[in-house]
Amino acid sequence: APPRPLAAAPEPPAPPDTPRPSAQSTVCEKIMELLGQNEVDRRQRKVLILSQDSFYKVLTAEQQAKALKGQYNFDHPDAFDNDLMHTTLKSIVEGKTVEVPTYDFVTHSRLAETTVVYPADVVLFEGILVFYNQDIRDMFHLRLFVDTDSDVRLSRRVLRDMKRGRDLEQILTQYTTFVKPAFEEFCLPTKKYADVIIPRGVDNMVAINLIVQHIQDILNGDICKWQRGAMNGHGRTYKRPFPEQTESSSVLAAGKRSHLESSSRPH
Repeated sequence: APPRPLAAAPEPPAPPDTPRPSAQSTVCEKIMELLGQNEVDRRQRKVLILSQDSFYKVLTAEQQAKALKGQYNFDHPDAFDNDLMHTTLKSIVEGKTVEVPTYDFVTHSRLAETTVVYPADVVLFEGILVFYNQDIRDMFHLRLFVDTDSDVRLSRRVLRDMKRGRDLEQILTQYTTFVKPAFEEFCLPTKKYADVIIPRGVDNMVAINLIVQHIQDILNGDICKWQRGAMNGHGRTYKRPFPEQTESSSVLAAGKRSHLESSSRPH
């Protein structure tokens, strides 16, 4: 029999004295909890969480200096290494073990160490602009958009960045200069690509339970998987080969309106 697909562990939950993680990260972690996957050994998990934040580009010295002053736009599509992101996702879908970059959100740099990620039956890929690039967007089997009130997003951001030692003036200047304009220009328009919109984030347990049931159906083989011909919007299939058999991998993405809140964001 072919080996059972493996998955990588998500990041551990933030301690109580740190700001609450972003809405889409919290939703993904809640899904993992309800599926019982967070209690399974990391090399045996069938569901994997992968963050777009891991794919920030390597900054030049000039860009890094701006980032340290809060003058670099981390909410722009050009801030991400989309080629590496697409290659990594495609490799995971094809059943390959990959190395995902490790990003240091304090120094705004990509570390030499990488995280080994194993293939899984379901991939939860979360981030602020996961629907922006069409090649990446077309890979997803189901697209989720987590919708959170703007006041909540801003308050979380202020609390998070002040705990990082940043002054309020810099936080609000960066918000008005980069974050809010980028949200309106790049993030919010991608909401139209969502199959499911989840208002109120993790507080919306009705929506989360429906997603959990959908994933359970995939894991139980009750839903026609990709190796049986399920296709994305452009008629391509992404199959993952295993010895003597082809096993499918479904990719679900949690796009977020609440892009200001992630405790792991570098800005």
